[in-house]
Parts: sequence; structure tokens; C-alpha cells
Amino acid sequence: MKPSPPAFFILIALIGGLAIFSSTLSKTPVLPLFAHALHASPSEIGWIVMASTIPGILISFPAGALSDYLGRRRMLLAALLVFATAPFLYLWVSSAWQLMAVRFYHGFATAIFGTVASAAIAARYTADRAAKLSTYSSITIVGRSIAPFLGGFLISLASFDAVYIACAISGVLALAAGLLLHDDAPATAAKVEMPHFWASLKTVLRDRRIMLVSMIEAAQYLVFGAIEAFLALFAASLGMPAWQIGVILGVQLVSIVFAKPLMGKVSDRVGRKQVIIPGLLIGAASIVLLPHAPSFIGLTVLSLAFGLGFATVTSSTAALVADLTQGNRYGSSMGVLRTVMDVGQSIGPVLTGWMVGYAGYGNAFTLLAAILLAAALLLGLMFKVDAAA
Repeated sequence: MKPSPPAFFILIALIGGLAIFSSTLSKTPVLPLFAHALHASPSEIGWIVMASTIPGILISFPAGALSDYLGRRRMLLAALLVFATAPFLYLWVSSAWQLMAVRFYHGFATAIFGTVASAAIAARYTADRAAKLSTYSSITIVGRSIAPFLGGFLISLASFDAVYIACAISGVLALAAGLLLHDDAPATAAKVEMPHFWASLKTVLRDRRIMLVSMIEAAQYLVFGAIEAFLALFAASLGMPAWQIGVILGVQLVSIVFAKPLMGKVSDRVGRKQVIIPGLLIGAASIVLLPHAPSFIGLTVLSLAFGLGFATVTSSTAALVADLTQGNRYGSSMGVLRTVMDVGQSIGPVLTGWMVGYAGYGNAFTLLAAILLAAALLLGLMFKVDAAA
């Protein structure tokens, strides 16, 4: 893509911020409220919420691999076209099944865009790869953070339609900005040709190190999804008011936004192992202590610590996968990473909900901490084997 590195990064970050803002605005908090207004049953609402995550599991890998062959720009524009058109479809929805179908369609946008944007950044930047990927992620998190406040305001002030019109405006602006991208890959990275397309997929899937790092990313997102869903319920079970629960979750988000770019720079300087493993251990320690700090201050501090651990890990996992990628297969490797991650994030709330119902919050949080501890041990073993080879 043609612009100089600073100009390219600013442009892709702007596009990503607008696109993810539009996507988040379409679901938080409007989606369950809109579904309820359509008289959807609780089970139907569950399927409606899940509908947009299914494309992430189905399409992230092939979309990333196709970007190695077709070029990043074509795939990014395909995703941005969905971002720009999907919001208008909500205006015509009149039943639960129609809403489910629109959410499924909309899910292809984030599935394709997230994978290919990460691949484009990873392919272009080497010396400061983790810093760039982390900064980009933090910018999208800012957009994701603003969306719920604007969505709630628009629902209260106007209507559901006003929210989806705002989504459409942001999506169309993202598409317009995307048209400024140029599809000429850096000279250091030749495009994967079609005869080698399937071989490229198989090569990435057979790379045990890429698969292991992807599983570690999945473990981290499994725990993140679980904490996102159940920390608020745990705090509520202790009798905490809504404003305190908002602060507990809010400090976690703030810590992620500010810590990811910093930890990405640290990772580029000292190495991935020295960042990811401590991050996993911080996350595990903060979660296992949750039942032992049943106060507003205690949960706030531990939520902040978990956010720092999460930011530390995710600042470097995508960069590590890119470091391990051979032959310019960045799209394929990022597709694997995102697919496995989506599976992990989908499992997290389901697994934790079962554990909470069966054995209580304490045991559920202990299980989540054990998952992060196991991930740290596996990654440490991988680095030890590589060092001995």
C-alpha cells in the first residue's frame, strides 16, 4: 500500500477507528434493546448476539490467506463495503430472524477487516511491529469505548433508527478513507501466487509455533471474555451499585488502551518472551485473587491489574506470530490467529457460566487463572525448545 509508513499507519488507524466504532455502535447497547422491542425471546436474543461472531470463526482464516494472494487493499475494501452497507439494512428489520440475518452479514466486516488490517501492519513494519500493532489496537478500543455512550444517548434522545444512521455515516466514512489506500506491497515482500495458495494455508497450519501462540492468544481472550461477562455479575452479587461496577470495568479498559502501545514498544526492545509470560502470570494472579478482595477498592485494583496483564500479552502475541511467519504469509498466519482467538473468546462466557452455576465464582475464577498459568508454561516450553534447537 503506497503511502509512506507514517502516512499509511495514520490512514489505516483512522479507517480502523471509524469501522470498529460503527460496528460497536450497532450492537452496544442497542442490539439487545432492539431485539427486545421486536419481541424476541431470550433464546432468540442469544442467537442474535452470537450471529455476528460466527463469520469470525468461518472466514478469518480464508480471508487472511486470500489477502496474501489478492492483495490487502481488495480484501479491506470488501470488508469496508459491508461496514458501509450493513447499517442501512437494520432500518428495514421488522422481526427477530431478520435481525439475526443482518447481524450475520455484518459479522463478515469485522472478521475480514481485523485479520487483513493486522496482516497489512505486520507486513509493513518489522523493527517496531509490536508497537504499531498495539497502537492500532488501542485506537480501535477508543472507538469501541465511545460507541456505547453515543448509542445510549441516541436511543434516549431519538430512536433505534438514529443509532443505525450514525453507524452508516461512520461506515461510509471508513469506506471513503479506504479508497485512499494503494495496493502496492513493500518491495521486501512478494505476493503469494495462486498455485501456492493452498500450500500456504497448509504451511501455516502445520507450523506448531504459530498454532501454539494462537492457542495462547485464544486462552487469553477466553479469560477476557469470561471476565467481561462475569466480573460485573460477581460485583453485583456482592451488592455493589451500578456506578461502582462501571468504575471497576472502566479502569480495566483504560489500562488496556494506555498500556498496549507502551508494552508493544517494550516487546520490540526486550523480546516477546520477556513480555508475554509475565503478562499471563499477572493476569492469572489478579483473577485468582478476585474472590479474596470482595470490596470496591479490591476489585478495582485487581481489574486494573488484569487489564495490564491482558494488554501486556496481546501487545505481543500478534507480533510474535508475524515474527514466526515465513514467505510473506502474514494474511494466513493472522487469519489462523484470529480464528483460534474467536473460538476461545466464544467459549469463555459459556465455560465460566457453567462453572459459576456448578461450583461458584471462586472455583470459576480459579479455573480461569489456571488456564492462563498453563498458557505461560506452554509458551515457556516452546521458547526453551527453540533455544535448544
